[in-house]
Amino acid sequence: MLGKVFKAYDVRGTYPDPLDEKMAWQIGYGCSKYLLSDARTAGETSPMMHNIVVGRDMRRSSPSLSQALIQGISAQGGNVIDVGLVDTSFIYFAINYLDCAGGVMTTASHNPPQYNGFKISKRKAKPVGESTGLADVRKHAAMVDKATAQPAGGRIEQRNLWEAYARHVRSFLDLPAGGKPLRVVIDASNGMAGTMVPMVFGKKSPLGAAPGIEIIELNFDNNKGEFAHEPNPLVASNLRQLQERVKADKADIGFCFDGDADRCVIVDDKGQIVGCDHLTGVLVPWFLKKSPKSAVVYDLRSTKAVQDEIMKHGGVPVRSRVGHVFMKQALAEKGGIFGGELSGHFYFRDNFNADSGAIAMAVVLSVLKHSGKHMSQLVNPMRKYVQSGEINFQIEDKDAALAALKAEFGAKAKIDELDGVTIDCFDNQGWWCNVRKSNTEPLLRLNLEAKDQKTLDKILDRAAPMLGVKVDH
Repeated sequence: MLGKVFKAYDVRGTYPDPLDEKMAWQIGYGCSKYLLSDARTAGETSPMMHNIVVGRDMRRSSPSLSQALIQGISAQGGNVIDVGLVDTSFIYFAINYLDCAGGVMTTASHNPPQYNGFKISKRKAKPVGESTGLADVRKHAAMVDKATAQPAGGRIEQRNLWEAYARHVRSFLDLPAGGKPLRVVIDASNGMAGTMVPMVFGKKSPLGAAPGIEIIELNFDNNKGEFAHEPNPLVASNLRQLQERVKADKADIGFCFDGDADRCVIVDDKGQIVGCDHLTGVLVPWFLKKSPKSAVVYDLRSTKAVQDEIMKHGGVPVRSRVGHVFMKQALAEKGGIFGGELSGHFYFRDNFNADSGAIAMAVVLSVLKHSGKHMSQLVNPMRKYVQSGEINFQIEDKDAALAALKAEFGAKAKIDELDGVTIDCFDNQGWWCNVRKSNTEPLLRLNLEAKDQKTLDKILDRAAPMLGVKVDH
Protein backbone atom coordinates (compact mmCIF):
# COMPACT_ATOMS: atom_id res chain seq x y z
CA MET A 1 0.00 0.00 0.00
CA LEU A 2 2.87 2.41 0.75
CA GLY A 3 3.93 2.24 -2.87
CA LYS A 4 0.66 3.88 -3.91
CA VAL A 5 1.33 7.12 -2.02
CA PHE A 6 5.07 7.65 -2.49
CA LYS A 7 5.59 9.90 -5.53
CA ALA A 8 8.70 11.41 -7.13
CA TYR A 9 8.84 14.44 -4.81
CA ASP A 10 6.45 13.80 -1.93
CA VAL A 11 3.86 11.49 -0.38
CA ARG A 12 0.30 11.95 -1.66
CA GLY A 13 -2.97 10.03 -1.94
CA THR A 14 -6.68 10.04 -1.25
CA TYR A 15 -7.88 9.81 2.35
CA PRO A 16 -8.71 7.38 3.94
CA ASP A 17 -7.87 4.93 1.18
CA PRO A 18 -5.03 4.40 0.62
CA LEU A 19 -3.63 7.11 2.94
CA ASP A 20 -4.80 6.67 6.54
CA GLU A 21 -3.56 7.21 10.10
CA LYS A 22 -1.84 3.84 10.30
CA MET A 23 0.19 4.64 7.21
CA ALA A 24 0.89 8.16 8.52
CA TRP A 25 2.37 6.63 11.69
CA GLN A 26 4.63 4.39 9.60
CA ILE A 27 5.71 7.35 7.44
CA GLY A 28 6.47 9.36 10.58
CA TYR A 29 8.63 6.52 11.85
CA GLY A 30 10.39 6.28 8.49
CA CYS A 31 10.94 10.05 8.32
CA SER A 32 12.47 10.13 11.77
CA LYS A 33 14.83 7.26 11.05
CA TYR A 34 15.98 8.79 7.76
CA LEU A 35 16.27 12.42 8.92
CA LEU A 36 18.19 11.65 12.11
CA SER A 37 20.50 9.29 10.22
CA ASP A 38 21.08 11.90 7.52
CA ALA A 39 22.05 14.48 10.14
CA ARG A 40 24.51 12.06 11.77
CA THR A 41 26.02 11.10 8.41
CA ALA A 42 26.55 14.80 7.65
CA GLY A 43 28.48 15.13 10.91
CA GLU A 44 25.90 17.37 12.58
CA THR A 45 26.40 17.39 16.35
CA SER A 46 23.93 20.05 17.51
CA PRO A 47 21.39 18.74 20.08
CA MET A 48 18.71 20.31 17.86
CA MET A 49 19.53 17.72 15.22
CA HIS A 50 17.23 15.30 17.06
CA ASN A 51 14.34 17.69 16.40
CA ILE A 52 11.88 17.48 13.51
CA VAL A 53 9.42 20.29 12.75
CA VAL A 54 5.87 19.26 11.86
CA GLY A 55 3.09 21.46 10.46
CA ARG A 56 -0.23 20.91 8.72
CA ASP A 57 -2.67 22.55 6.34
CA MET A 58 -6.42 23.13 6.74
CA ARG A 59 -7.76 19.90 5.17
CA ARG A 60 -10.26 17.94 7.27
CA SER A 61 -7.95 14.94 7.42
CA SER A 62 -4.84 16.94 8.33
CA PRO A 63 -5.23 17.01 12.16
CA SER A 64 -5.53 13.23 12.52
CA LEU A 65 -2.88 12.43 9.89
CA SER A 66 -0.48 14.96 11.37
CA GLN A 67 -1.05 13.56 14.88
CA ALA A 68 -0.37 10.01 13.69
CA LEU A 69 2.76 11.20 11.89
CA ILE A 70 3.96 12.93 15.07
CA GLN A 71 3.42 9.75 17.10
CA GLY A 72 5.43 7.76 14.56
CA ILE A 73 8.32 10.25 14.69
CA SER A 74 8.32 10.15 18.48
CA ALA A 75 8.16 6.34 18.56
CA GLN A 76 11.36 6.17 16.51
CA GLY A 77 13.14 8.61 18.84
CA GLY A 78 12.76 11.91 17.03
CA ASN A 79 11.79 14.99 19.04
CA VAL A 80 8.81 16.77 17.47
CA ILE A 81 8.30 20.52 17.36
CA ASP A 82 4.68 20.94 16.31
CA VAL A 83 4.11 24.38 14.79
CA GLY A 84 0.45 23.74 14.02
CA LEU A 85 -1.57 25.22 11.18
CA VAL A 86 0.93 26.86 8.80
CA ASP A 87 1.88 27.34 5.15
CA THR A 88 4.52 25.03 3.70
CA SER A 89 7.18 27.76 3.47
CA PHE A 90 6.80 28.25 7.24
CA ILE A 91 8.28 24.76 7.66
CA TYR A 92 11.34 25.67 5.57
CA PHE A 93 11.86 28.72 7.78
CA ALA A 94 11.36 26.79 11.04
CA ILE A 95 13.87 24.06 10.09
CA ASN A 96 16.57 26.71 9.59
CA TYR A 97 15.50 29.05 12.39
CA LEU A 98 15.62 26.21 14.93
CA ASP A 99 18.51 24.34 13.21
CA CYS A 100 16.60 21.05 13.07
CA ALA A 101 17.24 17.73 11.34
CA GLY A 102 14.30 18.37 9.04
CA GLY A 103 10.59 18.89 8.84
CA VAL A 104 7.35 17.43 7.51
CA MET A 105 4.34 19.34 6.24
CA THR A 106 0.99 17.57 6.11
CA THR A 107 -0.58 18.82 2.89
CA ALA A 108 -1.78 17.85 -0.56
CA SER A 109 -0.91 21.30 -1.96
CA HIS A 110 -3.23 22.09 -4.90
CA ASN A 111 -5.06 18.75 -5.03
CA PRO A 112 -8.82 18.39 -4.36
CA PRO A 113 -10.07 18.08 -0.74
CA GLN A 114 -10.17 14.26 -0.66
CA TYR A 115 -6.37 14.18 -1.03
CA ASN A 116 -3.67 14.62 1.56
CA GLY A 117 0.01 13.87 1.93
CA PHE A 118 3.41 14.88 3.30
CA LYS A 119 6.17 17.16 2.03
CA ILE A 120 9.45 16.16 3.65
CA SER A 121 12.57 18.30 4.03
CA LYS A 122 15.94 17.52 5.60
CA ARG A 123 18.66 19.73 7.11
CA LYS A 124 18.62 23.35 5.88
CA ALA A 125 15.20 22.63 4.31
CA LYS A 126 16.71 20.64 1.47
CA PRO A 127 13.91 18.76 -0.33
CA VAL A 128 13.55 15.00 0.11
CA GLY A 129 12.59 13.42 -3.21
CA GLU A 130 12.84 9.90 -4.63
CA SER A 131 16.58 10.27 -5.34
CA THR A 132 17.34 12.37 -2.24
CA GLY A 133 15.98 10.22 0.59
CA LEU A 134 12.32 9.48 -0.10
CA ALA A 135 13.12 5.92 -1.16
CA ASP A 136 14.83 5.43 2.22
CA VAL A 137 11.83 6.84 4.07
CA ARG A 138 9.57 4.40 2.21
CA LYS A 139 11.87 1.47 3.03
CA HIS A 140 12.02 2.35 6.74
CA ALA A 141 8.24 2.88 6.87
CA ALA A 142 7.56 -0.48 5.21
CA MET A 143 9.72 -2.36 7.71
CA VAL A 144 8.01 -1.17 10.90
CA ASP A 145 4.83 -2.48 12.53
CA LYS A 146 3.17 -0.18 15.06
CA ALA A 147 1.75 -3.16 16.97
CA THR A 148 5.18 -4.63 17.74
CA ALA A 149 7.43 -1.53 17.67
CA GLN A 150 9.08 -0.52 20.94
CA PRO A 151 8.52 3.26 21.32
CA ALA A 152 11.74 5.21 21.86
CA GLY A 153 9.90 8.13 23.45
CA GLY A 154 10.92 11.24 21.60
CA ARG A 155 9.67 14.52 23.05
CA ILE A 156 6.66 16.35 21.58
CA GLU A 157 6.20 20.08 22.07
CA GLN A 158 4.10 22.84 20.51
CA ARG A 159 5.78 26.07 19.43
CA ASN A 160 4.36 29.34 18.13
CA LEU A 161 6.85 30.85 15.67
CA TRP A 162 4.55 33.32 13.92
CA GLU A 163 6.34 36.43 15.19
CA ALA A 164 9.73 35.19 14.01
CA TYR A 165 8.27 34.06 10.69
CA ALA A 166 6.44 37.34 10.10
CA ARG A 167 9.62 39.27 10.89
CA HIS A 168 11.58 37.15 8.40
CA VAL A 169 9.05 37.53 5.58
CA ARG A 170 8.60 41.24 6.17
CA SER A 171 12.36 41.78 5.96
CA PHE A 172 11.75 41.38 2.19
CA LEU A 173 8.99 44.02 2.19
CA ASP A 174 10.30 47.48 1.29
CA LEU A 175 7.49 49.96 0.80
CA PRO A 176 8.48 53.64 0.71
CA ALA A 177 6.45 55.82 3.06
CA GLY A 178 3.87 58.22 1.69
CA GLY A 179 1.45 58.10 -1.15
CA LYS A 180 -1.59 55.90 -1.52
CA PRO A 181 -1.44 52.37 -0.09
CA LEU A 182 -1.33 49.59 -2.67
CA ARG A 183 -4.77 48.05 -3.21
CA VAL A 184 -4.10 44.32 -3.24
CA VAL A 185 -6.69 41.63 -3.90
CA ILE A 186 -5.64 38.26 -2.48
CA ASP A 187 -7.41 35.01 -3.34
CA ALA A 188 -6.40 32.53 -0.64
CA SER A 189 -8.20 29.68 -2.47
CA ASN A 190 -9.67 28.65 0.94
CA GLY A 191 -6.17 27.40 1.70
CA MET A 192 -3.31 28.31 4.01
CA ALA A 193 -2.93 31.83 2.64
CA GLY A 194 -6.13 32.49 4.60
CA THR A 195 -4.06 31.96 7.75
CA MET A 196 -0.65 33.18 6.53
CA VAL A 197 -1.63 36.56 5.04
CA PRO A 198 -3.41 37.89 8.17
CA MET A 199 -0.61 36.57 10.44
CA VAL A 200 2.23 38.01 8.35
CA PHE A 201 0.81 41.11 6.65
CA GLY A 202 -2.55 41.79 8.32
CA LYS A 203 -3.98 42.98 11.62
CA LYS A 204 -3.56 39.56 13.25
CA SER A 205 0.21 39.74 12.80
CA PRO A 206 2.27 39.93 16.02
CA LEU A 207 4.01 42.85 14.29
CA GLY A 208 0.76 44.65 13.48
CA ALA A 209 -0.57 45.29 9.99
CA ALA A 210 2.06 46.07 7.37
CA PRO A 211 1.78 49.76 6.41
CA GLY A 212 1.21 50.75 2.80
CA ILE A 213 -1.02 47.81 1.86
CA GLU A 214 -4.81 47.67 1.64
CA ILE A 215 -5.76 43.99 1.45
CA ILE A 216 -9.02 42.90 -0.17
CA GLU A 217 -9.74 39.30 0.86
CA LEU A 218 -11.16 36.55 -1.34
CA ASN A 219 -11.79 32.97 -0.15
CA PHE A 220 -9.94 33.40 3.15
CA ASP A 221 -12.25 31.06 5.09
CA ASN A 222 -10.27 27.84 5.50
CA ASN A 223 -11.89 26.11 8.48
CA LYS A 224 -14.20 23.85 6.45
CA GLY A 225 -11.62 22.06 4.35
CA GLU A 226 -13.54 22.92 1.18
CA PHE A 227 -12.57 25.02 -1.84
CA ALA A 228 -14.63 27.61 -3.74
CA HIS A 229 -12.44 26.73 -6.70
CA GLU A 230 -9.64 24.22 -7.20
CA PRO A 231 -6.64 25.56 -5.21
CA ASN A 232 -4.38 25.54 -8.28
CA PRO A 233 -3.53 29.04 -9.59
CA LEU A 234 -1.92 27.66 -12.76
CA VAL A 235 -5.39 26.84 -14.14
CA ALA A 236 -6.74 30.01 -15.75
CA SER A 237 -10.36 29.30 -14.80
CA ASN A 238 -9.36 29.38 -11.11
CA LEU A 239 -8.25 33.01 -11.53
CA ARG A 240 -11.50 34.41 -12.97
CA GLN A 241 -12.90 35.54 -9.63
CA LEU A 242 -9.61 37.31 -8.83
CA GLN A 243 -9.47 38.97 -12.26
CA GLU A 244 -13.02 40.29 -11.92
CA ARG A 245 -12.41 41.61 -8.42
CA VAL A 246 -9.16 43.38 -9.40
CA LYS A 247 -10.98 45.21 -12.19
CA ALA A 248 -14.12 45.93 -10.15
CA ASP A 249 -12.18 47.36 -7.21
CA LYS A 250 -9.60 49.15 -9.41
CA ALA A 251 -6.86 47.34 -7.50
CA ASP A 252 -3.15 47.66 -8.23
CA ILE A 253 -2.54 43.91 -8.31
CA GLY A 254 -4.01 40.51 -7.43
CA PHE A 255 -2.43 37.38 -5.97
CA CYS A 256 -3.82 33.84 -6.05
CA PHE A 257 -2.20 31.25 -3.78
CA ASP A 258 -2.37 27.47 -3.98
CA GLY A 259 -3.63 25.27 -1.14
CA ASP A 260 -0.49 25.28 1.00
CA ALA A 261 0.45 28.86 -0.01
CA ASP A 262 3.97 28.14 -1.22
CA ARG A 263 3.04 29.17 -4.79
CA CYS A 264 1.33 32.23 -6.15
CA VAL A 265 0.27 33.64 -9.51
CA ILE A 266 -0.44 37.31 -10.05
CA VAL A 267 -2.98 39.30 -12.00
CA ASP A 268 -2.01 42.82 -13.13
CA ASP A 269 -3.99 46.03 -12.73
CA LYS A 270 -5.89 45.33 -15.97
CA GLY A 271 -6.93 41.88 -14.78
CA GLN A 272 -4.49 40.08 -17.06
CA ILE A 273 -2.80 36.90 -15.84
CA VAL A 274 0.97 37.31 -15.58
CA GLY A 275 3.08 34.32 -16.59
CA CYS A 276 5.45 33.26 -13.84
CA ASP A 277 8.41 33.48 -16.23
CA HIS A 278 7.40 37.05 -17.11
CA LEU A 279 7.20 37.84 -13.39
CA THR A 280 10.67 36.36 -12.91
CA GLY A 281 11.94 38.79 -15.55
CA VAL A 282 10.23 41.73 -13.80
CA LEU A 283 11.98 40.88 -10.52
CA VAL A 284 15.47 40.44 -12.03
CA PRO A 285 16.57 44.14 -11.84
CA TRP A 286 15.49 44.37 -8.18
CA PHE A 287 17.73 41.50 -7.12
CA LEU A 288 20.70 42.34 -9.36
CA LYS A 289 20.71 45.89 -8.03
CA LYS A 290 21.02 44.46 -4.52
CA SER A 291 23.65 41.90 -5.52
CA PRO A 292 25.39 42.87 -8.80
CA LYS A 293 26.75 40.17 -11.11
CA SER A 294 24.91 37.42 -9.21
CA ALA A 295 23.43 34.32 -10.79
CA VAL A 296 19.68 34.16 -11.37
CA VAL A 297 18.18 30.67 -11.82
CA TYR A 298 15.19 30.06 -14.06
CA ASP A 299 13.11 27.13 -15.21
CA LEU A 300 14.39 26.12 -18.68
CA ARG A 301 10.85 26.44 -20.11
CA SER A 302 10.91 30.19 -19.44
CA THR A 303 10.71 32.85 -22.13
CA LYS A 304 14.00 34.02 -23.63
CA ALA A 305 13.06 37.44 -22.23
CA VAL A 306 14.22 36.23 -18.79
CA GLN A 307 17.73 35.46 -20.06
CA ASP A 308 17.75 38.80 -21.92
CA GLU A 309 16.82 40.67 -18.74
CA ILE A 310 19.45 38.92 -16.61
CA MET A 311 22.22 39.72 -19.10
CA LYS A 312 20.98 43.28 -19.60
CA HIS A 313 21.41 43.90 -15.87
CA GLY A 314 24.81 42.25 -15.59
CA GLY A 315 23.74 38.98 -14.00
CA VAL A 316 24.59 35.37 -14.79
CA PRO A 317 21.68 33.41 -16.33
CA VAL A 318 21.38 29.82 -15.08
CA ARG A 319 18.90 27.43 -16.72
CA SER A 320 17.57 24.74 -14.41
CA ARG A 321 15.70 21.49 -14.72
CA VAL A 322 12.03 21.68 -13.79
CA GLY A 323 11.19 20.99 -10.13
CA HIS A 324 12.01 22.43 -6.73
CA VAL A 325 14.72 19.84 -6.05
CA PHE A 326 16.70 21.07 -9.04
CA MET A 327 15.92 24.77 -8.65
CA LYS A 328 17.10 24.82 -5.03
CA GLN A 329 20.19 22.81 -5.92
CA ALA A 330 21.11 25.14 -8.80
CA LEU A 331 20.58 28.23 -6.64
CA ALA A 332 22.87 26.83 -3.94
CA GLU A 333 25.57 25.56 -6.30
CA LYS A 334 25.75 28.79 -8.32
CA GLY A 335 25.42 31.10 -5.33
CA GLY A 336 22.38 32.65 -7.01
CA ILE A 337 20.36 35.41 -5.41
CA PHE A 338 16.95 34.49 -6.82
CA GLY A 339 15.13 31.92 -8.94
CA GLY A 340 11.76 31.60 -10.64
CA GLU A 341 9.81 28.64 -11.97
CA LEU A 342 6.79 28.45 -14.30
CA SER A 343 4.87 26.59 -11.61
CA GLY A 344 4.71 29.72 -9.42
CA HIS A 345 7.53 28.75 -7.07
CA PHE A 346 10.00 31.57 -6.39
CA TYR A 347 13.30 30.90 -4.60
CA PHE A 348 15.44 33.29 -2.57
CA ARG A 349 19.07 33.10 -1.44
CA ASP A 350 18.19 34.97 1.75
CA ASN A 351 15.44 32.44 2.46
CA PHE A 352 17.88 29.51 2.73
CA ASN A 353 17.58 29.03 -1.09
CA ALA A 354 14.01 27.86 -0.47
CA ASP A 355 10.79 28.95 -2.14
CA SER A 356 8.15 31.09 -0.48
CA GLY A 357 4.80 32.39 -1.67
CA ALA A 358 4.76 34.92 1.17
CA ILE A 359 8.18 36.33 0.27
CA ALA A 360 7.28 36.40 -3.42
CA MET A 361 4.31 38.59 -2.53
CA ALA A 362 6.47 40.88 -0.38
CA VAL A 363 9.05 41.33 -3.15
CA VAL A 364 6.48 41.91 -5.90
CA LEU A 365 4.76 44.61 -3.82
CA SER A 366 8.14 46.24 -3.12
CA VAL A 367 9.10 46.29 -6.80
CA LEU A 368 5.69 47.66 -7.78
CA LYS A 369 5.74 50.45 -5.19
CA HIS A 370 9.32 51.54 -5.96
CA SER A 371 8.69 51.58 -9.70
CA GLY A 372 5.94 54.17 -9.57
CA LYS A 373 4.35 52.31 -12.49
CA HIS A 374 1.35 50.07 -13.01
CA MET A 375 2.00 46.31 -12.89
CA SER A 376 0.91 46.00 -16.52
CA GLN A 377 3.59 48.52 -17.50
CA LEU A 378 6.26 46.48 -15.73
CA VAL A 379 5.16 43.21 -17.33
CA ASN A 380 4.59 44.32 -20.94
CA PRO A 381 8.32 44.49 -21.89
CA MET A 382 8.63 40.81 -20.85
CA ARG A 383 5.93 39.82 -23.36
CA LYS A 384 8.10 40.56 -26.40
CA TYR A 385 8.07 36.99 -27.76
CA VAL A 386 5.17 34.67 -28.66
CA GLN A 387 4.62 31.56 -26.54
CA SER A 388 2.58 28.42 -27.14
CA GLY A 389 2.07 27.65 -23.47
CA GLU A 390 2.50 24.04 -22.41
CA ILE A 391 0.84 21.67 -24.90
CA ASN A 392 0.41 17.99 -24.04
CA PHE A 393 0.55 15.19 -26.60
CA GLN A 394 -0.42 11.57 -25.97
CA ILE A 395 1.98 9.03 -27.46
CA GLU A 396 3.19 5.58 -26.42
CA ASP A 397 6.72 5.66 -27.85
CA LYS A 398 8.01 8.89 -26.36
CA ASP A 399 11.66 8.18 -27.12
CA ALA A 400 10.98 7.58 -30.83
CA ALA A 401 9.09 10.87 -31.03
CA LEU A 402 11.95 12.79 -29.45
CA ALA A 403 14.42 11.13 -31.82
CA ALA A 404 12.26 12.14 -34.79
CA LEU A 405 12.11 15.72 -33.51
CA LYS A 406 15.89 15.92 -33.22
CA ALA A 407 16.33 14.43 -36.70
CA GLU A 408 13.87 16.93 -38.20
CA PHE A 409 15.32 20.09 -36.67
CA GLY A 410 18.78 19.16 -35.42
CA ALA A 411 20.88 20.19 -38.43
CA LYS A 412 20.46 23.91 -37.81
CA ALA A 413 19.83 23.90 -34.08
CA LYS A 414 21.61 23.85 -30.75
CA ILE A 415 20.32 20.81 -28.86
CA ASP A 416 20.68 19.96 -25.19
CA GLU A 417 19.08 17.39 -22.94
CA LEU A 418 19.30 19.08 -19.56
CA ASP A 419 15.62 18.25 -19.04
CA GLY A 420 13.88 16.54 -21.92
CA VAL A 421 15.04 17.87 -25.29
CA THR A 422 15.62 21.56 -25.96
CA ILE A 423 15.97 22.57 -29.62
CA ASP A 424 17.21 26.14 -30.04
CA CYS A 425 17.05 27.86 -33.42
CA PHE A 426 16.36 31.27 -31.91
CA ASP A 427 19.38 33.11 -33.33
CA ASN A 428 19.09 31.87 -36.90
CA GLN A 429 15.39 31.01 -37.32
CA GLY A 430 13.67 32.87 -34.50
CA TRP A 431 12.28 29.99 -32.43
CA TRP A 432 13.11 27.41 -29.78
CA CYS A 433 11.26 24.65 -27.95
CA ASN A 434 11.52 22.21 -25.08
CA VAL A 435 9.83 18.79 -25.00
CA ARG A 436 9.70 16.80 -21.75
CA LYS A 437 8.38 13.34 -21.00
CA SER A 438 5.75 12.84 -18.31
CA ASN A 439 7.03 10.54 -15.56
CA THR A 440 3.64 8.94 -14.99
CA GLU A 441 1.66 9.11 -18.23
CA PRO A 442 2.21 8.44 -21.97
CA LEU A 443 2.55 12.16 -22.57
CA LEU A 444 5.03 14.60 -24.08
CA ARG A 445 4.88 18.23 -22.93
CA LEU A 446 5.84 20.89 -25.48
CA ASN A 447 6.75 24.52 -24.80
CA LEU A 448 7.47 26.54 -27.93
CA GLU A 449 8.48 30.19 -28.29
CA ALA A 450 9.13 32.33 -31.37
CA LYS A 451 9.87 35.91 -32.29
CA ASP A 452 6.51 36.18 -34.09
CA GLN A 453 3.20 34.32 -34.37
CA LYS A 454 3.78 33.26 -38.00
CA THR A 455 7.01 31.44 -37.08
CA LEU A 456 5.42 29.79 -34.04
CA ASP A 457 2.47 28.51 -36.09
CA LYS A 458 4.76 27.16 -38.82
CA ILE A 459 7.00 25.24 -36.41
CA LEU A 460 4.04 23.93 -34.42
CA ASP A 461 2.47 22.59 -37.63
CA ARG A 462 5.72 20.73 -38.40
CA ALA A 463 6.40 19.43 -34.88
CA ALA A 464 2.92 18.43 -33.70
CA PRO A 465 2.44 15.38 -35.98
CA MET A 466 5.67 13.87 -34.62
CA LEU A 467 4.60 14.27 -30.99
CA GLY A 468 1.30 12.41 -31.02
CA VAL A 469 -2.30 13.38 -30.35
CA LYS A 470 -2.89 16.74 -28.69
CA VAL A 471 -4.79 16.46 -25.42
CA ASP A 472 -6.37 18.97 -23.07
CA HIS A 473 -4.57 18.00 -19.87
